Amino acid sequence: MKLTQRDVPPRSLWALEQAGIHPLLARLYAARGVTGPQELDPDLAHLLPLQDLKGAVEAALLLADAIERQDALCIVADYDCDGATACAVALRGLRMLGAQRVDFVVPDRVVDGYGLTPPISERVKAQGAAVLITVDNGIASVQGVARARELGLRVLVTDHHLPGPALPDAHVIVNPNQPGCKFASKNLAGVGVIFYVLLALRAEQRRRGRWDAPGAPAQPRLDKLLPLVALGTVADVVRLDANNRRLVTQGLKRIRKGQMPAGMAALFVTAGRQPERASAQDFGFALGPRINAAGRLADMRLGIECLGTDDVDQATQCAQALDRINRERRDIEGGMREQALSLAQSMLDGFDEPPSALCLFDPDFHEGVVGIVAARIKDQWHRPTFVFAASQAEGQGDELKGSGRSLPGFHLRDALDLIAKRHPGVLLRFGGHAMAAGCTICADHIDIFESALQQVAREWLDEATLQRRLDTDGPLQPQFRRVELVEQINSEVWGQGFAAPTFCEEMDVISQRLVGEKHLSMRLRHQGDLVDAMWFGRTQPLPARAKLAYRVETDAWQGQTRVRFVIEAAQD
Repeated sequence: MKLTQRDVPPRSLWALEQAGIHPLLARLYAARGVTGPQELDPDLAHLLPLQDLKGAVEAALLLADAIERQDALCIVADYDCDGATACAVALRGLRMLGAQRVDFVVPDRVVDGYGLTPPISERVKAQGAAVLITVDNGIASVQGVARARELGLRVLVTDHHLPGPALPDAHVIVNPNQPGCKFASKNLAGVGVIFYVLLALRAEQRRRGRWDAPGAPAQPRLDKLLPLVALGTVADVVRLDANNRRLVTQGLKRIRKGQMPAGMAALFVTAGRQPERASAQDFGFALGPRINAAGRLADMRLGIECLGTDDVDQATQCAQALDRINRERRDIEGGMREQALSLAQSMLDGFDEPPSALCLFDPDFHEGVVGIVAARIKDQWHRPTFVFAASQAEGQGDELKGSGRSLPGFHLRDALDLIAKRHPGVLLRFGGHAMAAGCTICADHIDIFESALQQVAREWLDEATLQRRLDTDGPLQPQFRRVELVEQINSEVWGQGFAAPTFCEEMDVISQRLVGEKHLSMRLRHQGDLVDAMWFGRTQPLPARAKLAYRVETDAWQGQTRVRFVIEAAQD
């Protein structure tokens, strides 16, 4: 592991300090590309204008007309946390804005696969809907949209994934990544896209005077939806640019005040987290995995019902069921991860260095957790990784479903696109992002796919990219090692593209011991002072002096709160 220090542009640092931002926070923000205090202002008035989001205004017209006609609306959601929160936001928001008949459909991961397919369009029609709205999917659903239109449905696609070579023939498409969209942030999650559509719908209804008539209800407060927007945004690991940070910050602000749906409150309880101290990490490591587990192993309807209900008892039952499914998911993942690690190790025996990309398959793998396992393998060997499982869908036993995770500098969806062009017919379906993507192949083509993926990786990845590296924020001055400052740092919004602070410096290791048989507890000398530290998942002892990368957190013990270091890595 090579530990490097982020650059801190002096002009940005000066501008932030002059605005009254604490020197340490100013340094952290400047190192992450923040150039001035305006980028840190969380006020909703500073959200990017909805008029810039191509299709949002047209979507508002379509929905406003449908609500006035009292048309039946049906939402087609994806089966991950972003899709579930987007569906819950759409259900709640449309009802707040006057829709009387709103239902939803979630594709089954095994039976239907990803996205809007012709059979799903037929199910939507059979339910009596007049308008089909996709959330967090649809941009690649050319055939599904075509079938919906054949059936007479009006189709609104809201998505954030990268489009394929042809756009679906929907009545309206809202996607910041579609051609011709000038929206300044291309990083909106699916839940963020539908939230913007609802803002546009409310603006259109306001223009029509919906809230002005005598006896009319007050204009709805859509900011009530922000806790769900925040959860989906963080859980989908989209880049936390300034616009996304505003959405997440505002969602956290409301959660900390207890202003959230009953299902979210119940999930905090089952996860053992405190809403009043909620952080983005709670979304990524506690609530998000519980919602995702439903889509991986069961039915995402459960997750959507949890987020959509206002009944406390139902919310509690749903949250407890999601917690049980998540424990099952962890058990399956644990066994499969060990199996995959062993398989990868056997493949790599005899190699001085791993190949430029890894591709794993075993008949016993479960397709619901291949993405999680791919992420673990990628972290272990620092290589783009695809993990495949046999399809469990009836009549598709000869197909493999794969999920991939990548490294910065290797755009996974673009790699799949190149493989599809070089090897026509090998990829039956594919889609995704730069860092995560999925595909379906024939079982007979696994060797061709593996060879093609490794060839693209050899062409695109250089030695520097393949070297494991951790960017850090350099040393932590001892005067900043204070409980209140550490708590302030950890209450800020950190995540993908806006990494949580990690400091780095050489320290003396005064003592170290194993706790729980798999964690290293230490006492370190940090710039003259003794500090407690933990390295979770580390069992090998450290030398008497080491260059360590660490996060800071607070730890309560015997009525006292103190600062503790959490070690992330050591310089090789």
